[in-house]
Amino acid sequence: MVETYGLKATRIGFGEGLAELGKTNPKVVVIGADTAASASLNLFYEKFPDRFYNVGIAEQNMIGIASGLSLTGLIPFASTYAIFSSGRPWEEIRTTVCYSNLNVKIGGSHAGVMVGPDGATHQALEDIAIMRCLPKMTVIVPCDMVETKKATIAATKMYGPVYLRYGREPTPIITKEDSSFEIGKAITLKNGSDVAIFACGHLVYEALCAAEILAQSGIKVSVVNVHTIKPIDEEAIVKTAKKCGAVVTAEEHQVAGGFGSAVCEVLAKNCPVPVEMVGVFDTFGGSGAPLDLLKEYGLKAENIVAAALKAIKRK
Repeated sequence: MVETYGLKATRIGFGEGLAELGKTNPKVVVIGADTAASASLNLFYEKFPDRFYNVGIAEQNMIGIASGLSLTGLIPFASTYAIFSSGRPWEEIRTTVCYSNLNVKIGGSHAGVMVGPDGATHQALEDIAIMRCLPKMTVIVPCDMVETKKATIAATKMYGPVYLRYGREPTPIITKEDSSFEIGKAITLKNGSDVAIFACGHLVYEALCAAEILAQSGIKVSVVNVHTIKPIDEEAIVKTAKKCGAVVTAEEHQVAGGFGSAVCEVLAKNCPVPVEMVGVFDTFGGSGAPLDLLKEYGLKAENIVAAALKAIKRK
């Protein structure tokens, strides 16, 4: 079995990271859009109410305010549901934040189909694509709660726009407090030579489960946690792909333009190998229990196993 250390939502890691930054960095301020509790911003607000701003359901204004605050030397974190923090103010993010290379950090909570019964309107499945296409934007999709906390803190140590993507539902914790984390550096969790699985977000856990299933048939799998989608770790991806000769990508996002596309761009240029993608294929999400939706959209370990076997067959 894959070793885990409990279940917690990645949004809690974001909130805990903000609360820690509140104590250690007086320049950090937080802006919400009437979703403070659900996006875990309350962990910061309860301790630092004078550095928290609720702008209401006005996400475009939220980004404008964050931009202005950044110009005073502060480090603003603007956060709400991912579909509203990335999609609704996209033009403001593009023209005000990225074009001007402002030091604004954007939190995308409740990403993916695991938002559950809120349904398609609240399930961001396109946010990786629309954020990674923006010049100067860093895109991070941590694998669990602990890594999300580290990513939140790390975002303040670099200058420039950052998009952090995280989720609503509890997911397995697979990393420890002392596990390594560096923006832009992928982490190899398992070493194998038959097939490589590159994953982001909580699908890293599903990838590890898939590797264990495949190991029962004697298939040796490399599992790589690619938490930073932009800038992506080309060196790690190419090295692992060359060793394995077949690749699977796994993400809780549209395959078009998302994480899998980013990996394919690297491989097409440096190391063309068979690739199979696990993700959402040209459809919107739907209402249902979170775990049922993962199965419905083919985002479980068994789907990664099937994709791995197809990729190996194409070698």
